[in-house]
Amino acid sequence: MESHQSDPHRRARLRWRARRGMLENDIIFERFFDRYEHDLSDADVGALTRLLELSDNDLMDLLLARKEPEGNLADPDVKRVLELLRNV
Repeated sequence: MESHQSDPHRRARLRWRARRGMLENDIIFERFFDRYEHDLSDADVGALTRLLELSDNDLMDLLLARKEPEGNLADPDVKRVLELLRNV
């Protein structure tokens, strides 16, 4: 299986999937991808994909640190990507 980094189409799909209904989320993800897109590992992409499965409001609460990841999101990969997102 090809990695995220070796496949520009995978990167484009991930960026497209990150487009959200809330402008605030869109701005954070746009800055995140501008800064980190080419440095993301496959584990980072997996964590990011799990975050993108959340509703806009739940995602915003995590991005603004109003909540911390719980359950299956409370793992080191998700926490690392979330920290990057919070600092862009």
